[in-house]
Amino acid sequence: MNEQLPNGWVSVRREDREVVGYLEALREDYALVQPRNVLGHVIGDACDYLTGEERLLERGLSELTEPWGLADGTVLSILEVSPHGIVLTDRLAAKALLPSARVHVTWPDLEHRLQPAEL
Repeated sequence: MNEQLPNGWVSVRREDREVVGYLEALREDYALVQPRNVLGHVIGDACDYLTGEERLLERGLSELTEPWGLADGTVLSILEVSPHGIVLTDRLAAKALLPSARVHVTWPDLEHRLQPAEL
């Protein structure tokens, strides 16, 4: 992924080079960082760099397969996450492999338009 990260963010990658999240510098020297998942959402409290990196590596990407929702109650599945945006589709249609409209959310989702869906 050709990343265009917000200022002060660095990627955290697994051994296979897949991005599992980001560390946002809260101090210029990165002594205090805020871990963020690949959607840009805050993960836990601010911490030191190594702790943040470990937290993201342990967390991985499994949350991307979970259902996500918008404020209107729409339940969605994530199809793609990139600097160009987050692309989602209707969860039931995706499970049935049916075509459905795409929903685009700006990346990173700093406005928290996406929330874990209640099923």
